[in-house]
Amino acid sequence: MNSEAQSIREGLKSVIDFELGLDVVSLGLIRDIAVDDEGIRITMILTSPMCPMASYLLQQVRERVAELTKRPVEVVLGHEQWRPEMMDEDARAMMGL
Repeated sequence: MNSEAQSIREGLKSVIDFELGLDVVSLGLIRDIAVDDEGIRITMILTSPMCPMASYLLQQVRERVAELTKRPVEVVLGHEQWRPEMMDEDARAMMGL
C-alpha cells in the first residue's frame, strides 16, 4: 500500500459505526484503497447487507477522504461478506472474540 493510501486508511479511523462503537478500519470494512491520477476509489463492505447505517457510513467515508485528499472520491460497496475475523485484533478483543 502506498503512503497516500496508508494515510487515507489512518484518516478513516475517525469514521465510527455507531451501532458497534468501532471505526470502519478496525472493523475491517475498508477492503481496498486505490489511488490514481483521477482520484481515490474506496471499496468497502458493511457488517450486514441490511445495515441501517449504510448510507451514513458511505457518506462519512466519502467526506473524510475528500477532506484528507482534496481529490475526487468514489466509494463503492464490495460484494464480500463481512466476518468477525476481518476485524483487527484490538477490535476483536473489545468485542470479546
